[in-house]
Amino acid sequence: MSRKFILAIDVGGTNLKAAVLDLRYAIKKKVILKTKQSCSKDGLIAAITACAKAIIDEAGLQKRDLLGLGIGLPGPVDAGKGIVHFLPNIPGWKEVKLAAILKKKLGLPVYLDNDVNLMTIAELTLGAARGFQNSLCLTLGTGVGGGIIIGGKFYRGADNAAGEIGHVPINENGPRCNCGGIACLEAYIGNERILQRARSVFRRRICLEELSLLARRKNLKACRIWLEAAERLGIALTSAVNLLNLDAIIIGGGVANAGSILFNEVKETIRRRAMKVHARHVKVFRAKLGNDAGLIGGAILVREAVAHGG
Repeated sequence: MSRKFILAIDVGGTNLKAAVLDLRYAIKKKVILKTKQSCSKDGLIAAITACAKAIIDEAGLQKRDLLGLGIGLPGPVDAGKGIVHFLPNIPGWKEVKLAAILKKKLGLPVYLDNDVNLMTIAELTLGAARGFQNSLCLTLGTGVGGGIIIGGKFYRGADNAAGEIGHVPINENGPRCNCGGIACLEAYIGNERILQRARSVFRRRICLEELSLLARRKNLKACRIWLEAAERLGIALTSAVNLLNLDAIIIGGGVANAGSILFNEVKETIRRRAMKVHARHVKVFRAKLGNDAGLIGGAILVREAVAHGG
């Protein structure tokens, strides 16, 4: 049998998603696992390996049926060398040669990238970023990450690590971020930070889904929490708009499920604070491919690498 399928894995700070996709990037089988129990380096590598083997077996495939594995990770990655520099929200990772490790364990070609880079590649190829020359894609979840498209091409930066908008400082002083920085955007609007704020306000445990539901029902406390988060996000995005003169901003991830209260305030903050020409030009959209964007991007990464002899 020819190689008609691609294996993709999306590693988040909370979940590990794995899927088998066909060559049109349709998902044939998918599994989701919690990662908190195995967030050490060795534990997470073991979980990735076991998950990959399990989904191949469940899909009834052999290694010869697969072009390779594309994997997205929540932190700076050298895609060319297959090295994970570090993961801000998963401890124990520093200059890990993950592509080589997984290739040895799985017997497959392995290609790595930052998870939001893969989301960006997917949205550029099949989603909301199609047709835009200059755009920023970002995900709002456990962490806050971004991917940049300039002149219709993906921009990686000098060390293949561009796009980390979650680690742009938005204040001179503020909370310490997991990356080691101070007052990073992620330290204010990562989902755990939003939930900490919500729990202190409501004085009980609350999840993002409930917080969003309360806001839709016009609960003043919930609305205030989302408006604070949205304004901070809008401030960070204003910097990107002024710097890059963007056509579009594409926002995905779990926090984006807050919906109109988040998006309307982000748009208003950019309109109010960005330079007039820049603010008039840029459009803000919700990501089109949803939670599967990273998996689709992983499959695109593999197919393009194979096509170019990677």
